[in-house]
Amino acid sequence: MHGEVRKSGDVLIADLSGRLVADVGTEILREAMNELLAEGWKQILLNLSGVTTIDSAGIGELVASLKLAHRMDASMKLLNLNERVRHSLHLTQLLPVFEVYSDEGTALSRF
Repeated sequence: MHGEVRKSGDVLIADLSGRLVADVGTEILREAMNELLAEGWKQILLNLSGVTTIDSAGIGELVASLKLAHRMDASMKLLNLNERVRHSLHLTQLLPVFEVYSDEGTALSRF
């Protein structure tokens, strides 16, 4: 998995790509979220348009990231889920747990 970070006002956007799966993928997401929250970012938008595969560990890491964000008084939203990722979150009944957007402008306006 790979990630690029960009800013839009007070929102940090993390453009993620690759496989969000056990080991490397989940470690990258965990470390990135820890670093962003430690830097004081309170509004984080994870753009998952480039994520091709997600497994149970990746889903668990998304949930853990959301919980950590809430504990740190921050908010995290998801953007551009591909069909595989959306289907996996739906099957695990976790899709409603996240704020999910398909349009970046709309997602940014909801912070």
